[in-house]
Amino acid sequence: MPTTKPETTFVAEPGSHELTSIAVQDAPREAVYRAYTDPELLARFWGPQDFETVVDEFDPRPGGRWRIVHRDADGEYAFRGVFHDLVPNERIIQTFEWEGLPGHVSLQTLTLEDTDGGTKVTAQAVFQSVEDRDGMADTGARDFAPVGMAQLAEVLADL
Repeated sequence: MPTTKPETTFVAEPGSHELTSIAVQDAPREAVYRAYTDPELLARFWGPQDFETVVDEFDPRPGGRWRIVHRDADGEYAFRGVFHDLVPNERIIQTFEWEGLPGHVSLQTLTLEDTDGGTKVTAQAVFQSVEDRDGMADTGARDFAPVGMAQLAEVLADL
């Protein structure tokens, strides 16, 4: 079933510690929340498609840990964090850290809101410094945001 790629807005204001991406998915909030909290679904859209994505650890509850590994011919790239708050179908707050650069942790908030016939997905990340934020934006977050939202749309179309 063909899907429409959602338009994605990526915001990184100069001098700010925040990155925000916003897209409207053509699916109910319950389905979007499920995609973010079911490790099998998450592995289908979290990260570039030319990598193998392995959900190594995933416990979506306050205090629960997560770890996701991307693999390609050149090696492995692991990411980890801790869930801080989950409000079903509304919000997920968690930390994010790339294991290749330990100690540079961001706080991420995913917010889901009803919109005409779909769900507005707002992903906000707050970094410890502007330099950390700029590093994340420049190493692929800016380019991957619309790709990730398109991959999520494909997963949601299958639900």
